[in-house]
Amino acid sequence: MPPLSIWFVRSALIHLFLGFSVGALMLGNKGVPFEPGLWRLREAHIELLLIGWLVQLALGVSFWILPRFWESPVRGNVTGAYVSFALLNAGVWCVVLGTSLDLSSRWLLLGRLSEVGAAVAYAVHLWPRIVSREGVG
Repeated sequence: MPPLSIWFVRSALIHLFLGFSVGALMLGNKGVPFEPGLWRLREAHIELLLIGWLVQLALGVSFWILPRFWESPVRGNVTGAYVSFALLNAGVWCVVLGTSLDLSSRWLLLGRLSEVGAAVAYAVHLWPRIVSREGVG
């Protein structure tokens, strides 16, 4: 498995753990109320699990498994994929912090723009690898 895939998958697992932990706290608080303000973490819980876990895991596995080139480097120019990793994680944490700490909506906007940038960077990286066997693409 390439190093970037390992980073994507390990980061996804960290987000899964954090998302489940936040969810467990909110669920426990529903049964035995101990902190009324805990529900403000709902958006962070969703962000950690949907973007931090699912999207990041999908990107890590796709980087590893999708078609490779016949010549070296087999994954082409990986700069876009590394940029995608950085932007995706920055975006997740901007949204998590912005919604959890009731920061300005600029944090949410910055996070979402970063996530869109991550998607574009990853698509630019992956586009040349997705071609038909006949080379027409």
